[in-house]
Amino acid sequence: MQLTKARLDRDARRELILDVAQEVFLEEGFANASMSTIAARLGGSKGTLYNYFKSKDELFNAYVERRCLWQDEIFAGPLDDETTDETLSRIGRAYLTRVLTEFNLRNFRLIASEAERAPEIGQTFYNAGPRKGAERVAELLSGMVKAGHLDLDDPLDAAYQFLGLVQNRYFRARLCNAIPELTQKQVEDEAALATRTFLRAFGTRR
Repeated sequence: MQLTKARLDRDARRELILDVAQEVFLEEGFANASMSTIAARLGGSKGTLYNYFKSKDELFNAYVERRCLWQDEIFAGPLDDETTDETLSRIGRAYLTRVLTEFNLRNFRLIASEAERAPEIGQTFYNAGPRKGAERVAELLSGMVKAGHLDLDDPLDAAYQFLGLVQNRYFRARLCNAIPELTQKQVEDEAALATRTFLRAFGTRR
């Protein structure tokens, strides 16, 4: 029991470190952020911080990996009595709502800027984020193929196409801060349009 509590305490401390590190990275950028600043904001010493992360690069990498965990809740499987178009529209709405928030885009800009300096950071983000998300969608599409609702050859290719349809209109504009966060109606309309277009290409003809 004591070991379990110690483990929970350590995990909670690690999450707190990542919360604070994220704030500092977003405020100051990777280059200007320091382990001293993060430790001071935590109210501890650099020695304590280094017990969890051996370097700023390792801490940043952990932050990148954690940023990718948000997508797990988005790509949930079909709900009871949910039609194919309802499932795809729901995923599209959730994806747009989360991906195009200012907070998420700030994180994305930070990670992308560091990927030039350290390509492994970009690889970590891509594998745990966009690539994993597409693979999750591919699993759902594969199930829809088996159920006779879709007609397609490669679920992963189709997953990338669906996600591209969902974000194509607004992602670059939001990334450049050229437009404000989307309204609920914009999210709903874009997810519905992407779903209709996708089903025209891959939906079975009955």
